[in-house]
Amino acid sequence: MSRVSPDAGPRTTISETIRIKLRQPAKLRNLELVLLFVAFAIGGAAIALSQLGVTDQIDWSVLWLASGLAVLILGTHVALRVTAPEADPFILPIVTTLNGLGIAMIYRLSLADGDVGWGSAGVRQIVWTALAILVSLAVLLLIRNHRVLQRYRYIAMFTGIVLLLLPMLPGIGREVFGARVWISVGPFSFQPGEIAKIALAVFFAGYLVTARDNLSLMGTKFLGMRFPRMRDLGPILIIWAAAMAVLVFQRDLGTSLLYFGLFLVMIYVATGRASWIVLGLVLFLGGALVASQALTYVNGRFDAWLNPFNQDNYDAALHGSYQLVQGLFGMANGGMIGSGLGSGRPDITPLADSDFIVASLGEELGLVGIFAILCLYLLLVSRGFRIAFLGQDDFGRLLAVGLSFVIALQVFIVIGGVTRVIPLTGLTTPFLAAGGSSLLANWIIAILLLRLSDTVRNQPQLVVES
Repeated sequence: MSRVSPDAGPRTTISETIRIKLRQPAKLRNLELVLLFVAFAIGGAAIALSQLGVTDQIDWSVLWLASGLAVLILGTHVALRVTAPEADPFILPIVTTLNGLGIAMIYRLSLADGDVGWGSAGVRQIVWTALAILVSLAVLLLIRNHRVLQRYRYIAMFTGIVLLLLPMLPGIGREVFGARVWISVGPFSFQPGEIAKIALAVFFAGYLVTARDNLSLMGTKFLGMRFPRMRDLGPILIIWAAAMAVLVFQRDLGTSLLYFGLFLVMIYVATGRASWIVLGLVLFLGGALVASQALTYVNGRFDAWLNPFNQDNYDAALHGSYQLVQGLFGMANGGMIGSGLGSGRPDITPLADSDFIVASLGEELGLVGIFAILCLYLLLVSRGFRIAFLGQDDFGRLLAVGLSFVIALQVFIVIGGVTRVIPLTGLTTPFLAAGGSSLLANWIIAILLLRLSDTVRNQPQLVVES
């Protein structure tokens, strides 16, 4: 005789089960609180050391301003205790640590450039972080169940497309360093593609839940792999065309790769068919190869990557290798343990606080510091994948995979470009680089992962006992 029990392991009474359920959320949130104070200490110490390294004194006003972020994050922690008590306890501390290190380096670079006062880049990054935390807190309070997002998958698709097209509109679209990915309204500028990646992840998850049977079961078998029918190739061709349009018209190789890579991974997870990956890579590599020959922008990026020490590439005013070479020299100067915060010269590298903030951190924190940052990213992504694998509803699993992979792929594209593993693309490093749009999007991703993790833990686990 067998029966279905909601609890695994040794049998417990109803009262014991209730006590365990009550203790577990409190234990998770207490662990999160302890780790948050560690994250606050790391961020505060990094800012203080940067000030001492550059100016030989501590500006307490900036530290007090940064402490306001700690209050907001503690408010988010309290909101999690109330609305998502079983959420993952590691995500918020990891994000806080990365964000704090980013603020410290941006503030250090602004001091080196003489950009001081309340309008400095470091202070602006603190303000943008506060806004991102408030928006993500609103998302946490409004979305009590992630399944609600599945109903709006086509609205998410429309929103993502509109956000992608906004920089192409005359009047508000703005070209920066050859890429047209920004919009400007008055004194404010924003990169809508950062929010578009979230909208597209929601749409891909919702679409693939309904279409995965046709995409995974139908097709012709060739070389041990089942390839899709021509009628089922529509989605991947549409996304490929959109990625190529971003590459051609917005001249943004990184965003193009990010969107197409996101779709490929999600369709592979949904169907389990490696043929989708093969088709996708062939399509993208073929398109990138044609673009590298036909488009001066892409050709310049590839040439600077392959021949960075060529004098013509080094001296090129646009899409040259000067920035890449300076970043490599800076990281080499940092060595194993770095020159120390405030003691290097990362400000020599162009865009040291945004595209090349990893090179700046590598120079002053050394190889050990970069490895520590990479470990934080690895842990963050692994927690997101864990949420996906433990989930029981297909939409939540796909959404968790998509959101986690966005961070993983973006980190690989950025750090790969800075270290000359792949060509430079111009994307921002999540939570580290200067920029309000990137911070806002990535904080929303973190909050959605927290919401998903709480839902997963609250799902009943049915175990058959003999």
